[in-house]
Amino acid sequence: MAASSAGRTGRPPVQRAARRPAVARVVRDNPVRTLVTRARKAWDRPLTAYYVLAGGSALILVLGLVMVYSASQVTALQKALPGSYFFRKQLLAAAIGTVLLLVAARMPVKLHRALAYPILAGAVFLMALVQVPGIGVSVNGNQNWISLGGSFQIQPSEIGKLALVLWGADLIARKQEKRLLTQWKHMLVPLVPVAFMLLGLIMLGGDMGTAIILTGILFGLLWLAGAPTRLFVGVLSIASLIGLVLIKTSPNRLDRFACVGSDDVTKCWQAVHGIYALASGGLFGSGLGASVEKWGQLPEAHTDFIFAITGEELGLAGTLSVLALFAALGYAGIRVAGRTEDPFVRYAAGGVTTWITVQAVINIGAVLGLLPIAGVPLPLFSYGGSALLPTMFAIGLLIAFARDEPAARAALAMRQPRFGRKRTSGSAAGRTTGRKPGRGSGRTPGRASARASGGSSGRGTGQGSGQGPRRWNTMRRRASAARPSGER
Repeated sequence: MAASSAGRTGRPPVQRAARRPAVARVVRDNPVRTLVTRARKAWDRPLTAYYVLAGGSALILVLGLVMVYSASQVTALQKALPGSYFFRKQLLAAAIGTVLLLVAARMPVKLHRALAYPILAGAVFLMALVQVPGIGVSVNGNQNWISLGGSFQIQPSEIGKLALVLWGADLIARKQEKRLLTQWKHMLVPLVPVAFMLLGLIMLGGDMGTAIILTGILFGLLWLAGAPTRLFVGVLSIASLIGLVLIKTSPNRLDRFACVGSDDVTKCWQAVHGIYALASGGLFGSGLGASVEKWGQLPEAHTDFIFAITGEELGLAGTLSVLALFAALGYAGIRVAGRTEDPFVRYAAGGVTTWITVQAVINIGAVLGLLPIAGVPLPLFSYGGSALLPTMFAIGLLIAFARDEPAARAALAMRQPRFGRKRTSGSAAGRTTGRKPGRGSGRTPGRASARASGGSSGRGTGQGSGQGPRRWNTMRRRASAARPSGER
């Protein structure tokens, strides 16, 4: 065939060069996409929610202590008190709250459910005790405090938030187990009447801000329970109507709504000076302790408006950091509520997340001039032990629920202390050699394990019995090699 083809054309056949193998092209990934992928993988780990809840709450608490110390010095000096007076009280409350958080994080779910009714009964009793003349104390026009003697006071309505979360979650979980939530009467009774009773006791003292938070917790529980739209809208309409009547009948509340977005300093002194503090902070703030507004210009600088002082001293970077920490807490709480199979854990985690998120939004929105001033503290951040202690107990609930996830429990069970593994290997080596580690002629357990691996005579070829590399002692080799020949 080659000869015939060459004869036809008169030319020898052309030899074609062999094709080069195709070189695989290196595909460069988008760095943003890679970062997002890694973030998703890190977030899907079993212990991520546990670490976010523990670390985020600790950072908010520490930063809050720093800002309380900075913002309260002028107020303490104006009242002829030591400059660190409010800081020391907040530090004491944080220490007690830390104990409560650790206790709540270690308690089993059954014990949390068992405490729901006693906490609710105690909260109702204390909230009713506030209205007794001579026992209840009025602060800034609201009578919702009980004096414990000296400068220590408690606000029972803060305990009412925790009570509604635990009791409401236990109630709805039991009804779900009995398949009663398909009937609207079981969805509402007795959850809504008890919540309205708590709201009535709070409104007797005039604290509408706390009442709004309690209403948010109620709606959060109903939404998690799968309340139909008509039922949800009906309860919301009744609550809105009652709130509108309470606002219309109070000139103080009307003035607060009129200050939303206002720049009138004479009528809206606190709201406008809060905006001044945020505006003067800039990108990185004027420096820790260098606030101007806290020198008598901004009322409640260390309580309700501590976020404004944070913006003035730490700037936009500080305020965004606080917002990011609260967003992380909220997202971690939603993850805990969404991944559990226990109805009580789902409702309790959702209730706590709703509580902290709604309270933070109301406080920050008032400081920014977007919402009326409600007089509620920033959770874990503002001064006030009565608000801090129940909130830290609630954070302990979320941490306990995050630890109770099946994947999280498996991850925690696989972890062993590093020193424990060393002790285990040393004891195993001692059992292999027939001697107890650490005894004898001053030899350590490591040397005992080396002898057990095939180097007891010291003359070997450097190969053990397959148990790993051997650590040689040159002095010992020389001595063992010299003894048979009589050398010393």
